[in-house]
Amino acid sequence: MILSIALFLVFVSSVSSTCDNNCSGHGTCMVDEVCSCYDNWGVGINHDSGDCSDRICPFELAWVDTPDSQGNFHKYAECAGRGICNRATGECGCFDGYEGKSCQRTTCPNDCSGHGTCEYIEDMTYAADWNNNALEKFTGGELTYDYNNWDTRKTRGCVCDATYGDIDCSKRMCPHGNDVLDIRDDLLTSQKYQVQELNFQASDMADELNSKTFALTFTSRLNETFTTIPIVFDQSDMTDLINDIHLALLNLPNRVIDGLTVTGQQPNRELVTIQITFTGEAVQGPQSLITVEDYECGAGCTPKLDGLELQTRVGMQASNTTELSLADYNSYECGRRGKCDYSSGLCQCFTGYTGDNCNSLTTLS
Repeated sequence: MILSIALFLVFVSSVSSTCDNNCSGHGTCMVDEVCSCYDNWGVGINHDSGDCSDRICPFELAWVDTPDSQGNFHKYAECAGRGICNRATGECGCFDGYEGKSCQRTTCPNDCSGHGTCEYIEDMTYAADWNNNALEKFTGGELTYDYNNWDTRKTRGCVCDATYGDIDCSKRMCPHGNDVLDIRDDLLTSQKYQVQELNFQASDMADELNSKTFALTFTSRLNETFTTIPIVFDQSDMTDLINDIHLALLNLPNRVIDGLTVTGQQPNRELVTIQITFTGEAVQGPQSLITVEDYECGAGCTPKLDGLELQTRVGMQASNTTELSLADYNSYECGRRGKCDYSSGLCQCFTGYTGDNCNSLTTLS
């Protein structure tokens, strides 16, 4: 009897160990002597069960693959098809230009050279840096669009810091200016400057905004942002309000605005309009729309502002910044009369031209 039991146990033991390598401890041996591997274990690039000795790496939408019978591309693939799986560790070894645990996203060129941030394609903003749209409700946020294609959260590019440009943000940007030899199409009309209008639409009466403070933000052609000191709103003394705006913009650092005129009116009890005309050599041509900082900015905030209660209700006239007049002047890198030294951000003017942006003649031919 004892002998029979021993022989039975040996038989059972031999049957239970028929799976290869006992499934390497990473699976269950089934009755057909085939391993049922635990999650993320298998054998080879086809992920067959085998002896469950290899790790399987993370899957993501493939960058490139063959279509299925319905013509669908970008199916899930190990390491997104842009890396080699290390079967011992279960980690993807991504090819150059890709990163992430499943090689699911691109890297940015040269890591943006330390002068920018690496952003996903759906977070990219409208590339134009001036006159892209009216700033409704004084909202200065950059314009974005919905993006839901297959490479969402996968494809990335550099967004450069101020004064830097190119695809990897490696080049210093040079000053822009008017081409002094550019000829206007119609010389019979007086030359025009860019004019922007700020519409302060009060939620009730404009005089309720008196003594409240706000600020203005200007963005240069080199994508630098400059915000003025607090400006006191006072519709009862338009001359004083106009002078305060004029001086606040003119006193921005680096003479980023070197010439302008400011006018203003109060068409009705709820509305105050301010017109800003850019006349300086540093602001020739199209400029970014000025942003009005109308929010409350209290203790610990710079600049400290009371904020303005302005009209923002849907279906009613809202405060905004718009362009009233296009400039006859243009705005080219180094005034189109020099070459930019991208290592220093300085213009190397051609013979006969001078100035930061090469927009001054030294000789007449």
